[in-house]
Amino acid sequence: GDLSTPPTVRIVHSGHACNVEEERHTERVYTIREGETLELTCLVTGHPRPQIRWTKTAGSVSDRFQDSSVFNDTLHISKIQRHQGGRYYCKAENGLGSPAIKSIRVDVYYLDDPVVTVHQSIGEAKEQFYYERTVFLRCVANSNPPVRYSWHRGRDVLSQGSDKGVEIYEPFFTQGETKILKLKNLRPQDYANYSCIASVRNVCGISDRNVVFKLTNRTASPSIKLLVEDPIVVNPGQTVSLVCITTGGEPSPTLSWVSSSDSLPEKSVVKGGTLTLPGITSDDAGVYSCVASNNVGNPAKKSTTIVVRALKKGRFWITPDPYHNDDNIQIGREVKISCQVEATPPEELTFGWLKNGRALRSSERMVITQTDPDISPGTTNLDIIDLKFTDFGTYTCVAALKGGGIPEISIDVNISSTTVPPSLSVPRGKSPLVVREGDTVELECLVSGKPKPIILWSRADKEAPMPDGSMQSESYDGVLRIVNVSREMTGSYRCQTSQFNGFNVKPREAVVELIVQYPPSVEPVSLELRQGLGRSVSMNCRVLRAHPSRVLRYEWRLGNRLLHAGHFDQSDETEYTVKSLTREGWGEYTCDVINEAGAGRCTFLVTGEQRFNAFSTLISFRLSSVANSTHCECRIPGFTCPM
Repeated sequence: GDLSTPPTVRIVHSGHACNVEEERHTERVYTIREGETLELTCLVTGHPRPQIRWTKTAGSVSDRFQDSSVFNDTLHISKIQRHQGGRYYCKAENGLGSPAIKSIRVDVYYLDDPVVTVHQSIGEAKEQFYYERTVFLRCVANSNPPVRYSWHRGRDVLSQGSDKGVEIYEPFFTQGETKILKLKNLRPQDYANYSCIASVRNVCGISDRNVVFKLTNRTASPSIKLLVEDPIVVNPGQTVSLVCITTGGEPSPTLSWVSSSDSLPEKSVVKGGTLTLPGITSDDAGVYSCVASNNVGNPAKKSTTIVVRALKKGRFWITPDPYHNDDNIQIGREVKISCQVEATPPEELTFGWLKNGRALRSSERMVITQTDPDISPGTTNLDIIDLKFTDFGTYTCVAALKGGGIPEISIDVNISSTTVPPSLSVPRGKSPLVVREGDTVELECLVSGKPKPIILWSRADKEAPMPDGSMQSESYDGVLRIVNVSREMTGSYRCQTSQFNGFNVKPREAVVELIVQYPPSVEPVSLELRQGLGRSVSMNCRVLRAHPSRVLRYEWRLGNRLLHAGHFDQSDETEYTVKSLTREGWGEYTCDVINEAGAGRCTFLVTGEQRFNAFSTLISFRLSSVANSTHCECRIPGFTCPM
């Protein structure tokens, strides 16, 4: 017989419920008003005591409820919000049979203030002097359960048929989400106060909500004007004020500012229609829009672009004579020096060239050009057509913005007999590199050549991002530093020379192998065994993963005393059996599984039996690792074990 019992589960509630409908269409629905406290408790039975987990479906990932309650019997959500409605599952498992699961659907009730929007259509008739004006008032309120709407003019209830100048209808495609009041061919008595009342019929004690809209002969949609030019080009650190004014609209529109980057910068100040951005930075650049709305017609929107001047990422490269299949610079041949910067706005960029600190003009032998921005933006070239010994020296390109206010960038390039293309190698003993998980590791490539180019690192064995998340990482010294290295980072890494700050020639490359070792993962991490004196007890410790996995050894101990040690051969588990338990045999047994990177430990707490009657033995498990296969039997001839 088996003493253990599989789990059962039942959900009870103890929070603020409006009503709980049991077994409606065989499902339980629990309704609660938004802002109240949800409390659901999972009642479980089973031996060993099952582990409980609450989960929810139909919620977005961001909506994971507070982790503290996920593994508790009681799921507690204070001030519940509408997005937290949905189906909640309680799952209990103790490794016996299949897990027990029950669910309940939580329906969150709420009613927001209704909003009235107004649209007008003006239709011209054949005769010039006659035109009609039709006005639509539309009422919408977010709610659960669905809302019912009613319209009033002044104090009078308006209903379909009560006034032939008025039609009330629900557009068929909206499924009752709105109710439209249509005023056909506007009459003087139609200029009045209209109120829309939204009701969920007092369910959950939610009272009706209403909104009033005053319709006059001046009712009109908004119009606005921006008192700024477009684009606005500014220097970093400046304060920028964007002014937006209302030029029409009744009721008077509210003005708001939005930016293309979802939210306005934190430091921004909005006052009326004026948006002020103090101490502007490149991060604040983008499109800013003024939006005016008064719920009549469509909102008005006008935009301007803020451009923040910037010069950054100055780089150069040297291109040897393209007509010779040789990467070196040689007297009598052509050599080209290119400089590149990132400039904002690009049209303000200007370049100048110096040789040994003196200005250079473009000439027949020294040709200065700017590359077509579509091919390579922000790039200038100096072509030395026929290199002479006297051309050796330091060439400087200087980038500036016409608008001023931004520091120039100067880039120096030395051309001499020692200017040579790069070569790459991996230092001795640096590949393969064997490290432990969690260490900081430096992959190294030695780069020689003058000048020394920027090195690009990438994965050589697969299309995978680098540890920093990018597809390739730049290094100025040829070293790739990885902090807190993990097992997924095992593999080959390619270093290659870039053209930047070096020669524009075929990249040189080398590969470094990285091997990440990690200690064994084992199961069970912790297990409690109850067994009577004189009986036998077996403990089994299994390796799930380890690297390196060939040199595993194990050590069994009771307390600090070594009982048994050895090496794994083909198997991935080790077993230790106590043939006949004595009092000294009770206690904490550990099995350490060891490799070069460390150890994993299985712990078994062996304690005395707990008697129900003279012959029964209770064996219970405490499992902190998932061991679905665990199952435990007790056999006593002639007896069945109590459940």
